[in-house]
Amino acid sequence: MRPSQTGFLCAVVISAVMISGSSGQQLASGGSSPTDILYAQPGQLVSVNGFRLNLYCIGSGSPTVVFDSGWEDWAPAWSKVQPEVAKWTRACSYDRAGAGFSDPGPMPRTSVRIAEELRTALHHAGIAAPYILVGHSFGGDNVRTFADLYMREVAGLVLVDADSDDVGPKAMQEDQHRGDVNILSQLRDCRNAIAEHKPLPALPSRPGQPQRTCAQQFFRGLPEVAWSPELNAKLLEIAETKVAMYDAYLSEMEQTPSDEAYLQQHSRSFGSRPIRVLTSGNHGVGHLERKPPDTPEHLKYEQETTMAQARWLGLSSNAKQIFARNSSEYIQLDEPETVVNAIREVYDQTRRSVAAHRDRK
Repeated sequence: MRPSQTGFLCAVVISAVMISGSSGQQLASGGSSPTDILYAQPGQLVSVNGFRLNLYCIGSGSPTVVFDSGWEDWAPAWSKVQPEVAKWTRACSYDRAGAGFSDPGPMPRTSVRIAEELRTALHHAGIAAPYILVGHSFGGDNVRTFADLYMREVAGLVLVDADSDDVGPKAMQEDQHRGDVNILSQLRDCRNAIAEHKPLPALPSRPGQPQRTCAQQFFRGLPEVAWSPELNAKLLEIAETKVAMYDAYLSEMEQTPSDEAYLQQHSRSFGSRPIRVLTSGNHGVGHLERKPPDTPEHLKYEQETTMAQARWLGLSSNAKQIFARNSSEYIQLDEPETVVNAIREVYDQTRRSVAAHRDRK
C-alpha cells in the first residue's frame, strides 16, 4: 500500500522463491503447521541479473496468476488468497528486490525495473506465460507497467484497490507527494537506527495497546491478527534487521512520480483481455476500526480515488469495477473471497477465449 494523506503506512518487499506445486500445497495446508508457514521461509531464490528474487509458486495450471504487493508489503500479503487460487491453477507471489527473503537489487527502484526483474525471475523459474497479473496498491503500478512492456504475455489483470494517482486529478497527485516527504523521513530514521544498531524510533501507540517501534509499521502493522505467531515473528525479525529492505522502499517511494509519468505516457489498450478493478472506498485505510473521520477532505479523497480507478475500465472491452463493501484497502485480508472470485472470473474467461480460438483453427 502506498500511504495516502490519511497517514497510514503499509509495506512492500521483493524476493523470488519457487516451490513445487505438490510441496507448496502440503506446506499451505498440511499437518499441525500454521497454514501461512510457507511465507516464513524462503521459497526458491531465482537468479536475476546477479541477484536473487524470492518466488513462491504453488498449484499447477495455466494461465499462472502472479501477485505483486503494495508498498511496505511482500508475499505474505497474499496468504489468504494465493492458496485458494492454487486449488485451480498455478499461483505465484514474490518479494520484490530488497524485501522479504530477496536480495537487494540495483537502484533506483522504478516500476519499469521491477517489472523487468519479475519477468526475468518467472522465465528463469520456468513459469511460462501467459500470466494473470494481480496488483495491490503500489503493486498496481508494477503490474500495469509489466502489461505495457510485455502485453503479449498478459492474459488479464486484477487491480486490488490499486494506486490511481496517475489517472486522478493533478491536485490528488500533488497532495500525495507532499505527504510522502514526512513518511520518507520517518522511514529513513528507522533505517539508520537499524544500520547503526541503535534503539528503533517509536510509533504512536494504539489505544489500549503496548508501545510499538517503527519496525512494526509494515503491512497493516505487526503483529497482524490474520497471521500465525510464527509468521509474525519472522516478519518482525526481517523488519528489525534488514537495512536493504528500507533502502528499497525509500527508493520505490522516491520513484513514484516518475512511475506515474511513465504510466501516463504508456497507456496501452488491453483489447478484450479481462480486467477487474476492485475498489474498497477506503484507500489508504489499513484497518476499518481505525478509519479516519469522514471529514469533507477525506470523503473527497475517497471519491476521487474511486472515480480514478474507474478510468481503468476504458483499457479493455471486458472490464468491470467490483466494490468491496466492508473492507479496508486490504481487500485480500478483509474480503479474500472477493479477490479470489475476481481472479477466478478472469481465469475462466481467459480459458474460454483460448478454447474458442483453438476451435476456430
